[in-house]
Amino acid sequence: MFARGETAIAAFDPVSATNVLLSALPAAARVKAIHYTQGGHWLLLWGWLVGVGASLIIARLGLLRGLRQAITGGRPRPWLFSLIAAGVYILGDAILELPWSVYSGWWREKSYGLTSQPLAGWFSDQAIGLVINIIAVSLFLAALYALIRRTPRWWWAWASGLAALFIIILTVLGPVLIEPLFNKYTPAPPGPTRDAVVALAKIAGVPSDKIYIYNGSKQSNRYTANVSGLFGSARVAMSDVMFAKGADIAEVRGVVGHEMGHYKRAHVIIGALIFSLLALIGFAIAQAVFPLVDKWVKTGALGISDPTGLPTLLIIFSTLGLLGTPLTMTFTRFEESDADAFSLRVAHEPDGLSKALVKTIEYRADSPGPVEEFLFYDHPSVRRRVQRAMNWKAAHLAETERQEGLDAAASK
Repeated sequence: MFARGETAIAAFDPVSATNVLLSALPAAARVKAIHYTQGGHWLLLWGWLVGVGASLIIARLGLLRGLRQAITGGRPRPWLFSLIAAGVYILGDAILELPWSVYSGWWREKSYGLTSQPLAGWFSDQAIGLVINIIAVSLFLAALYALIRRTPRWWWAWASGLAALFIIILTVLGPVLIEPLFNKYTPAPPGPTRDAVVALAKIAGVPSDKIYIYNGSKQSNRYTANVSGLFGSARVAMSDVMFAKGADIAEVRGVVGHEMGHYKRAHVIIGALIFSLLALIGFAIAQAVFPLVDKWVKTGALGISDPTGLPTLLIIFSTLGLLGTPLTMTFTRFEESDADAFSLRVAHEPDGLSKALVKTIEYRADSPGPVEEFLFYDHPSVRRRVQRAMNWKAAHLAETERQEGLDAAASK
């Protein structure tokens, strides 16, 4: 009675199916994707160097020292100084890094055909983002310096919780206050696509009344969707690029099922907890090495509690972030694999998910070596993800065939 299922297993080879799917991208496009991906690895190093250089310039110019004297004038105004110092630093850093930002964030994307956004539109988005950064980061840093002043020995322990709290607040506010500043979100119109997503949301146990399409093509030609927000602000959003590139219902179900997995599996909450643990380690290291590093940076800070030393503090954080890249990448790869597995369990669309993944190899090399994937990839390689989907398909094809055989035998 298992003969039919065994024939199906033999007829469907997951490895061959994976190779066929990945061969859809022309060789020239594959080479281009490899160059783009591997060039992106170097951006991590160059971006760090540019950031360190900008911090050194701000420190050596004495901008924050002069600001400290102008604001305090011998009177203690720690909250005001830390708030303004953070805003000045962020603005100064953005100006100094502008040429690099134009190259890495716009020109390079344009040269690889990954954006159609005019430079003026890119500048507009950057200006909005800068204002948001100044407000959010200044508030965070002001709170951080308050903790350092209040608990000079143990501030680093409390600060990790503060970082997690800010992440959660920004996640909740993102769909309501921040994302609409960059894109137009409209409810998905009635039709087969919306019906499929609503049905999937109900099966998955996620909100089914907030399903949107947004003009993601304004910034990027990448094929994508996301679930953003938390608690009452959570919503499913699909970029119009998905439909411009001919996504069918199976692909939509596969991709949205993946994004719903992030929501249902509480990846944002888990990520905030993991980040707070990493922040705990980072803040503790900053406490220990600040005096030594500040002698090299020469900010003129009176100690780690003095916002004049902000360039030193951020050099330390950015360096730790660079060194910790493999660790953070490993965690995000785990989340992405978990979301894929959720999609397969709930949406049952291994072919749809795989076809969608193949479309992402226009900007993500599909078959990196294990070391490259470990060091730099925030998603598992496309080959690995498609292979898992095909393995799932093979296993469930066998189950279906065997169940049909059992049903047929029982009916005799």
